[in-house]
Amino acid sequence: ILGFSTPPGRVSMMAFILNALTCALGLLYFIRRGKQCLDFTVTVHFFHLLGCWIYNSHFPSTLTWWLVHIVCTALMAAIGEYLCMRIELREIPLNSAPKSNV
Repeated sequence: ILGFSTPPGRVSMMAFILNALTCALGLLYFIRRGKQCLDFTVTVHFFHLLGCWIYNSHFPSTLTWWLVHIVCTALMAAIGEYLCMRIELREIPLNSAPKSNV
C-alpha cells in the first residue's frame, strides 16, 4: 500500500512520518538522554520490522517500505536527540535553596 502514486499510499507514508514525530516526543519524556535516542529508535523500528514480518508471513522487500522506514528512523532519532539535548543543556539554577527570614 505504500507508494507515491496512490492517495492511500501517500496517506500511509504521512502517517508513518507523523508517528516518527510523536515518537520523538516520547523519547523526550521517557528516555531524556540524547545518547540513548538512537538506540531506542532502532530498537522500536526493529520490533516493528519483526511484527510486519510475522504478520505478513514474509520479509518486507519493497523499496518504498524500506525508504519510508529509513526516513522515519532518521527523523525520530534526530528530532528526539535534538529535544533531549535541549533539556540536558539547560542551566542549573544555583539559587534553589529556600530563603530564610531572620
